[in-house]
Amino acid sequence: MPFHDSDKLPSSSSDILPFKEIPGDYGLPFFGPIKDRLDFYYRQGKDEYFRARMKKYNSTVYRVNSPPGPFNAKDSKVIVLLDAVSFPILFDTSKVEKKNVFIGTYMPSTHFTGGYRVCAYLDPSESKHQTLKALLLKLLDRLHKKLIPSFRDSVTQLFTDLETELDNNGKASFNPISDKMSFDFLFRLFGNKSSYDTTVGGTGNTSLDRWLLFQLAPLMTLGLKYLPNCLEDLLLHTFPLPYFVVKSGYEKVHDAFQDAIKDLIDEAEEEGVGRDEASHNLMFLTGFNAYGGTKVLFPALLKYVGTGGVDLHRRLAHEIRTIVKDEGSVTLAALEKMSLAKSVVWEALRIEPPVQFQYAKAKEDITITSHDSSYVIKKGETICGYQPFATKDPKIFTNPEGFVPDRFVGEGEKFIKYVYWSNGRESDDPTANDKQCPAKDMVVLLSRMMLVEFFLRYDTFSVEVGQLLLGSSVTFKSVTKAI
Repeated sequence: MPFHDSDKLPSSSSDILPFKEIPGDYGLPFFGPIKDRLDFYYRQGKDEYFRARMKKYNSTVYRVNSPPGPFNAKDSKVIVLLDAVSFPILFDTSKVEKKNVFIGTYMPSTHFTGGYRVCAYLDPSESKHQTLKALLLKLLDRLHKKLIPSFRDSVTQLFTDLETELDNNGKASFNPISDKMSFDFLFRLFGNKSSYDTTVGGTGNTSLDRWLLFQLAPLMTLGLKYLPNCLEDLLLHTFPLPYFVVKSGYEKVHDAFQDAIKDLIDEAEEEGVGRDEASHNLMFLTGFNAYGGTKVLFPALLKYVGTGGVDLHRRLAHEIRTIVKDEGSVTLAALEKMSLAKSVVWEALRIEPPVQFQYAKAKEDITITSHDSSYVIKKGETICGYQPFATKDPKIFTNPEGFVPDRFVGEGEKFIKYVYWSNGRESDDPTANDKQCPAKDMVVLLSRMMLVEFFLRYDTFSVEVGQLLLGSSVTFKSVTKAI
């Protein structure tokens, strides 16, 4: 079986295990965070940065500085969680606060979001959070029935572009084709018109890419050989990047989007949310949560499926085509019956989550439990969870570093509770009172749809994979069309 029996694991932080002091240190003020930042980006890299300290302290819970540090973040001191048992404390908003920690120990200027602290940066205790989150969930639920037909219409162009590039060049870069399709699909879904029929034209996704980059730059490294590390560190990690550089592109997309979603804004106004604030929250949901999610997830999904081999392709094609034939078309009911396709999507989310870090601050002194020890986190201390370690916990999953397509089939499905990509358990549904991604179900459904549409058209394919600023790169080398 691709998982362990977790009956012997602690079920909650209240289970009694020996208490230990949280190991680790932060080094000298200012210099400690700088040293750790250089380790994180250049000397060790993300995974080794956390792995080396985990081995040093013999603990999956320890103190460390979380980049970017000075001067982007006022305080880089965190308690890091690297196992699947301690990690869920980050979801318990009765014990932790999620105010302004959506992407880390720093928060980009509100200029990037129209001057508003959008829902993602609000804590559920703030009065506006419930109003905004409930509105977003209500709108997403209403759009649910449009997802399948809208996506099927949009993805057709993706495969046309992919085949054209393959024919012309002998290979095709999937990421830019996917990004263009994803942006136009989301614009159609929310605005009932193609972005190509607006002033945005075909450049909307590149404008959003720059907007995302300038907010997330402190968490990135370019990896350019001709750019000295010290210069890149100064440019990307030391000071906030200014909004004015991407202002015109964001405003162009926002204005076109705002015009297309007038009906949704009218509804938000009826719920007591100002029109301008509603438009920027919907823009963030669409551009950051949904587009940003698919930008990372679609390439990761096809990376692992593409390198999974011909037998996996055969099994997926057989399941998808058989069920679609039996159901008569691609429907929500049909998608729910595709156990292997569902498992493959969850496994991609487990092994390469589109969101790697989750943060919170302790509202009170709290006790957390790892597999073998209990620890006390003091009120006000910042907690950081590095998800790629927590969701590859070897005490939960066998072969945790490997892509196991049927890991979540049958009895294995109960282990989706250890898939945390959405700032919550995959087995949970987002509510207005928590911080789980409101677009969680939509992102998962779209990933299943990507597999379905792909294997209705093709029998098998081959890819080359690499790394980009945000996620994996996928280059198609060949596709074999279904007969």
